[in-house]
Amino acid sequence: MLQGKKIIVTGAASGIGAATAALLTRQGAEVIGVDIQRPAQFTGQFVQADLSRQDSIDALVAALPSGLHGLANIAGLPPTRPAPAVLRVNLVGLQYLTTQVLPKLADGASIVNLASLAGLGWADAKDTILASQGLGFDEVEAFCQQHGIEGARSYFFSKAALIAWTLQNRWTWRARGIRMNAVSPGPVDTPILQDFIETLGARAEEDMRTMDRPGTPADIAPVVAFLLSDGSGWIRGANIPTDGGMYANVLCQMNGL
Repeated sequence: MLQGKKIIVTGAASGIGAATAALLTRQGAEVIGVDIQRPAQFTGQFVQADLSRQDSIDALVAALPSGLHGLANIAGLPPTRPAPAVLRVNLVGLQYLTTQVLPKLADGASIVNLASLAGLGWADAKDTILASQGLGFDEVEAFCQQHGIEGARSYFFSKAALIAWTLQNRWTWRARGIRMNAVSPGPVDTPILQDFIETLGARAEEDMRTMDRPGTPADIAPVVAFLLSDGSGWIRGANIPTDGGMYANVLCQMNGL
């Protein structure tokens, strides 16, 4: 179902992005990888870009062909990075890239955002999320100061806002058949897992004890691939937890089940 499709994968140099790009290629897609770091080896076209900068995204979009069938927004920064940097890449840059690339997407294309279990409480941050919408790159630092977004909260907020944005855009491009969905992994064994353990401390350790194991990029990539395929055409505005049951566990605890 991906044979011959042209798909952009951001964060393609490592972790979930690299695993997704490799899987899509094996399934017959023509992958255009994007990352700030150039991988030693990459099958398909690769474009180096800094998704924290508007000018870099503009150059990336200009280099992309038309008739693209999918966009997998996987690039992201961990909570150990400065809060404005996290928001620029995980939220503002992701949203800007998506809106700028829309004219180059084919009708029926699929957009998949990599969110996180960390964003499950998005409804509690609704007012701040609404205030962030339309945020420019040069406004991020002041926004973080105004709303007290610092430390680990930057990552949690970026993922919560991304889930809300996905839900809001369930039908935005329905006239063209373009759909948007999200995937929310739990802890995944990637190069940034240690960043989460360092930042979240006891909470991360408790999550790891609850789970039978952390996820792997190979657990997440097939879900992204499915959402990019024609088989997911009736799934719109969904956020799919892919976390070994952690989201179900949280819901049960919240509701006394």
